[in-house]
Amino acid sequence: MGARTADTLEEWKRGWPIVVAAMAGFSFFSVLLSATGLFIAPLEREFGWDRATLSMGPAIATAVTALLSPFYGALIDRFGSRRLGLPGVALTMGATCMFAFASGSKAQWVAMWLVFGLILTGIKSTIWTTAVAGAFSKGRGLALGLAVTGPAIAQTLVPPLGNFLIESFGWRAAYVWFGLGWGGVTLVLCWLFLTDAHDRKAKAAKAGREGARAPAHPVVILPGLTRHEALRSVALWQVAVSSFIVMMMTIGLAMHLFPILTEAGVPRGQAAWLLSLGGIAGIVGKLVTGALLDRFAPNWTGSLTMGVTAVTFAVLIWWLDSIPALAFALVVNGYAAGSKTQITAFLTAGYAGMRNFGMIYGAMSALVALASGLGPWIAGKVYDVAGNYEPFLWAGAIACALGGALLLALPPMPDREAERA
Repeated sequence: MGARTADTLEEWKRGWPIVVAAMAGFSFFSVLLSATGLFIAPLEREFGWDRATLSMGPAIATAVTALLSPFYGALIDRFGSRRLGLPGVALTMGATCMFAFASGSKAQWVAMWLVFGLILTGIKSTIWTTAVAGAFSKGRGLALGLAVTGPAIAQTLVPPLGNFLIESFGWRAAYVWFGLGWGGVTLVLCWLFLTDAHDRKAKAAKAGREGARAPAHPVVILPGLTRHEALRSVALWQVAVSSFIVMMMTIGLAMHLFPILTEAGVPRGQAAWLLSLGGIAGIVGKLVTGALLDRFAPNWTGSLTMGVTAVTFAVLIWWLDSIPALAFALVVNGYAAGSKTQITAFLTAGYAGMRNFGMIYGAMSALVALASGLGPWIAGKVYDVAGNYEPFLWAGAIACALGGALLLALPPMPDREAERA
């Protein structure tokens, strides 16, 4: 126990700046997605678009990132997170500001989201997860938990901040504030702190050339599955299917939660603060889930966290008129939502190892991106056809329960440290 604690402390001493940079990167990736619901009503009033059209944008962007994610993961395995992450953040700043120039043309709107999806691939979760997972082993669960508090921070701050910016300066200015303000802070933190195994290998190689006894070409030994082994892994397929169906329904809910609440009679200001309550719970959920993943069976931790999101859908079906019930549901949803990406990354690293983690997790996140794009579009289409969200809410409750059951059935996780030895 003492040796494990010492190893964990040494990991944190070396790796905490990487976690800070990854946290900022995760948050910036989530800013525009967290704010999408806030822009639905202003854009609907200005351009007269239906909900399916307004929800089409995130679906397009995430479809593009889904297609590119495995290839981008291979680039990360080759060049590292820093070389790709820094220009990715800078380009995403400009792409976020681009939406301020929307003219009401649907063709232009589609083109903007295509460009945004192409650029957003540069700051996908694969960048930040690869950097953190490669720097931690004993404390990987908590490190990933802290890193993925970024989306929860965005979910907490973006609704009230975005509502204030839209009401005070207009929706066009809000896009610019999010792009330059949030993106600028992220760029600085990544410039200062973002490194990964590739940078550490280069530093070791330089030290080797300068030292008489150090090896000139140090080798980083990364245990894990080959690409063909990963493709045949039943455990990885269980993680992939569970992540896909849960993400599809919960991201769809997240994008439409603001209009669900306001159309039920909740004032916009109160609805924004309710969403922030979920964001705060998400931060707590990431930290608690990270500690649990390091200490207990990951399949049980993941199963309970994924499955409990069914409670939120049930509350929105039966108790939408109760503010206390809504607050409870959003706390539960926030707690679980804050951990889904973290659980997927932890289980992928555990079952696949780090040998081809960029490529494997890139493929995994491609499925998640596809689900994240389909979910909002499906929710919008259900609303346009049925006139309400109830069929979508029923499907969400069933899907989340099924996703939890798939993780519960996972086999024991292999010991990658024994393989390294």
